[in-house]
Amino acid sequence: QVQVVESGGGLVQAGGSLRLSCSASGRIYNINAMGWYRQAPGKQRELVATITGLSRTNYADSVKGRFTISRDNAKNTGYLQMNSLKPEDTAVYFCNADVVTTTWSSVSVWGQGTQVTVSS
Repeated sequence: QVQVVESGGGLVQAGGSLRLSCSASGRIYNINAMGWYRQAPGKQRELVATITGLSRTNYADSVKGRFTISRDNAKNTGYLQMNSLKPEDTAVYFCNADVVTTTWSSVSVWGQGTQVTVSS
């Protein structure tokens, strides 16, 4: 079993910053890609940013230059630093991790999400 838990969400004014964390635990041998996604009310879940096992990153155009994804492999933890937040960034943010387990299975695990609300 592998679990992923997000934290760090909250309420912030426009222009402010938040740092989200994504902590993976359980029978983990290795974590390949990690990603952050978000879902606003009435909208589909969308990609925010991804980071590979070699720390190659990819961002949605809407967050480029404002958000930074990173990871600490020793802690099985990923991060999303969000700066210059806008009201349109308001959403539930989900973490996803592609994990190789100690029994050599490959699983894609989602967290429960953390709410980010940006006030204008």
